[in-house]
Amino acid sequence: MIKILFVCHGNICRSTLAESLFTHMVRQLGLEDRFAIDSFATSTEEIGNPPHRGTVKKLREMNIPLVPHRAKQITMRDYKEADYIIGMDTWNIRSLNRMLKGDPEGKVYKLLSFAGSDRDIADPWYTGNFDETYDDVLEGCEGFLRYLKEKGEI
Repeated sequence: MIKILFVCHGNICRSTLAESLFTHMVRQLGLEDRFAIDSFATSTEEIGNPPHRGTVKKLREMNIPLVPHRAKQITMRDYKEADYIIGMDTWNIRSLNRMLKGDPEGKVYKLLSFAGSDRDIADPWYTGNFDETYDDVLEGCEGFLRYLKEKGEI
């Protein structure tokens, strides 16, 4: 079982979108029994809150089921149990490295790095552009699936 944690600042926009989208993608491939997928925040600001209405709306528009979720903050215990911890932007990666003692096991990645890009996924909390965020998350998730296939993990 491959345990993947998607992470953003508040765990209500980008990481929950990635969690639902990637879950949908692996189900479409018949690989859901190979994965444990979750999402987390680096901050405590939104703890307990459901996904942002813009995330919910965009997933509905794309006919992708929303994974039931409440925002939660990542911990070292989560780190120890995960195989991949995937942040949405450079700030998330910095926060994760600080929170997770420098990532001693090399589990932290930026999502778009799997698509060959160093770009950040813009936070729709600030931009209001859930379409752009969805496109970037999709690009990253597709790249991550290719990466897993190339490594022979799926």
